[in-house]
Amino acid sequence: MRSRASRDEGNDLTPPLPEPCKIARVLKISRARIAMPVARLKYYLATVVELFRVPADNPELTRAQFEAFSKQIPLLYFILITNTIAVAYTYVPLAPASLSMMVPGVLIAVAGYRTFWWLRQRHVVRSDADILRSLRLTNWIAAPIAAGFTAWSFALYPYGDPFAKSQVAFYMAVTVIGCIFSLMHLRSSALIVTLIVDVPYVVFYFATGEPTLAAMAVNNLLVTGAMVTVLTIYYRDFADLVASRKSLLAQQAATQALSDENFRLANLDSLTELPNRRRFFAELSSAFADTERRNVRVAVGIIDLDGFKPINDNYGHSVGDRVLIEAGRRIREVCEGFGPQRVEFARLGGDEFGLVVCGDPDDADLARLGERIGAQVKLPYQLDTAHTGLSCSIGFALYPDSATTSEALYECADYSLYHAKRHQRGRTVIFSSELEAEIRSRGVIENLLRTSDFGAEMELVFQPIVDAMSEYTAGFETLARWHSPRLGWVSPADFIPAAERIGLIRPLTQTLLARALATAKTWPDDIRLSFNLSAHDVCAAEGILPLISIIEKSGLSPRRIDFEITETAVTFDFVRAQQSIATLKAMGCGVSLDDFGTGYSSLSHVHRLPLDKIKVDRSFVSDINENPVSHKIIKSLAGLCDDMEIACVVEGVETRAQLDTLRRLGCDFIQGYYFAKPMPGDAIGDYLANERQRLDGAKVVA
Repeated sequence: MRSRASRDEGNDLTPPLPEPCKIARVLKISRARIAMPVARLKYYLATVVELFRVPADNPELTRAQFEAFSKQIPLLYFILITNTIAVAYTYVPLAPASLSMMVPGVLIAVAGYRTFWWLRQRHVVRSDADILRSLRLTNWIAAPIAAGFTAWSFALYPYGDPFAKSQVAFYMAVTVIGCIFSLMHLRSSALIVTLIVDVPYVVFYFATGEPTLAAMAVNNLLVTGAMVTVLTIYYRDFADLVASRKSLLAQQAATQALSDENFRLANLDSLTELPNRRRFFAELSSAFADTERRNVRVAVGIIDLDGFKPINDNYGHSVGDRVLIEAGRRIREVCEGFGPQRVEFARLGGDEFGLVVCGDPDDADLARLGERIGAQVKLPYQLDTAHTGLSCSIGFALYPDSATTSEALYECADYSLYHAKRHQRGRTVIFSSELEAEIRSRGVIENLLRTSDFGAEMELVFQPIVDAMSEYTAGFETLARWHSPRLGWVSPADFIPAAERIGLIRPLTQTLLARALATAKTWPDDIRLSFNLSAHDVCAAEGILPLISIIEKSGLSPRRIDFEITETAVTFDFVRAQQSIATLKAMGCGVSLDDFGTGYSSLSHVHRLPLDKIKVDRSFVSDINENPVSHKIIKSLAGLCDDMEIACVVEGVETRAQLDTLRRLGCDFIQGYYFAKPMPGDAIGDYLANERQRLDGAKVVA
């Protein structure tokens, strides 16, 4: 029968371990049990050691410690030096001179030097590495200085009477408390001083066997313990405060960066990345205020790209945007390299840019700047398969010559640009006294136009449009004249643009159209009426419905009406103009493109619009027999019209030689002083009768 132990062993499913394995397992467990306390002990030792070190991984904290410590360290040394002098003075008659005078003199000299050194640091800009080295040096110096003063105190103690001995004890206790307070921002130094002074202090005075001194030692120990506790809490709060300030500064920096970015975006043109209109006027106000204060000149310039809109129409907005970006880049380079004046450059919107020229410029400087900008803008723009060309008109105004406020200065520059685009396209115009007189005249015209009676003051005259081959009149172009009770006769070149600017062109057009239709109704049925429409007429939001209503009420057949539309009107808003023209064509009206050849997009409009006639501008006719270029241009245009089955009408014919040349070139209709000047409506009947009589008589003679 087997024993119980044997049965238990038989029931055990785990095979017994070999003896060496058991020993290894036991050793492994023992090492693990020993390693845990050792690791914990190392952790505690590392934590304790860390209390006596200046942290190197927190530059913000060390800088804050340095700044606070540098302000308090002079107080620490003042307390130390003052108390040391008091104790030394007491022991002069009691102790040897070496202890009462020489040793404290050396200690005070060291303390004084450190005080002077720290006072100098308040005005020195130091790096984080320098600050860390200074605080660590303070740690190292704190120990020998504290040990020196402690050893000196203990050395003096035996020479004193009870009162002197009490003074030494009091000196050590009070001084260490003052030092702890002064070293609160540098915890490591405070703890070092506390240990070096308080531990020997307590041991020494307990060893004397004097109950009073022992009680003082206990009291000092309790107070020091409380001070150390307060020091630990304060240092932790101080470190948290520094961390919070760092976080707050980071948040403020992020907020400021976001604010700066928002400000940049709010003042930046998103397409060209140039300053925008808002930034331009802010710079203008700032420059104007500075100019007024310094009593120097400043100029405002406005640049408009001539021929940009057709690029959008022909090649699309993508190419147009790239042209704007490139033009902006070129102008900016000119502005940045223009000296000695400083030029602020911005995109005002569309194809318009603005300049603020600071640095006391004169007219010659502005002309030179405009010439450089114009030369750069005119250079070719090679964009994929599209090869585009531009020019620019520039208007300048100079303070204080042109205006006395920034707003008025800008308006003067704008008028200079307006004048450049009308009379000197592609050139630079500087505001002058002549332009100022024009503005005054324009203002007078605008004010009188607002109060004028169109029905009573506006008169219509009609100029014949003659068939080039038969020389019979095919129609009349309607021309308006304004007889102002105050100004007398005012040219259409003056009052038509004024009516457009002040928003009166549409009611003016409607009044004149109604009167022109009424006059044309009295003509023979084969005579057509030509009537000019403004860009505001064909591009208005409500369309040309009022004009259609006037035509229907007139009783005149729409097939006898030709509406003349300039290229400016077409480019103003091509899509809406195209819709208006299609509507007029649907009624049966004819449509002519006026002033052909003077714009920048003529050919593109010819093939995209349902035109019946093209009117060649008079500028090509005046020297057609002297200038081969003019001759070739009109020949080409006449051929183009023939190919597209569009009638070619030529304006400005004043001589028989011009007429003969135009007939040979194949022009269809002629208009000019050679046949007749514009005439009032009641003279047309006689004019037609005389013409028929003259031409019929000439046929009979022939």
